[in-house]
Amino acid sequence: MTKQLFLLLILSSVLISCNREEEAYGVIPRCINDLITEFKKSASCNDSKVDQYLFQDQIVFVFKPGSCGADMQAPVIDFNCNTLGSLEGIAGNTEINGEDFTNAQFIKTVWQK
Repeated sequence: MTKQLFLLLILSSVLISCNREEEAYGVIPRCINDLITEFKKSASCNDSKVDQYLFQDQIVFVFKPGSCGADMQAPVIDFNCNTLGSLEGIAGNTEINGEDFTNAQFIKTVWQK
C-alpha cells in the first residue's frame, strides 16, 4: 500500500510539473485557441490583439479589442479559460482580483490583427 501511495504521489507531481511547463513555455490551451478564433471573427479594430501575461502567479490572456471604440472592454482569461474580469471599458478599469494589472508581466502577443 505504501509503494502505491508513493507512486501516486510521484505521478501526480510529474503531471503537475508538465502542466506548469506547458504554461511556462507558451502552450496555448485548446479553449483559448477557440476563443481566439471567435475573437478574430468579431474584432473590428485594426489593432485588436491577444496578449499573454504572468499575473498573480498564473498565465493569463488579455483579449484587447483595440482603440477604435472608447467603451470596449478587454477580458482577462486564465489558462483554464476562466474569466477573471475585464480591463479598460468606459470606466477605465485597471484591476483584476483586487490587484492593479500594471503588475502583470508581459510574455508575448499571441495573435494580432
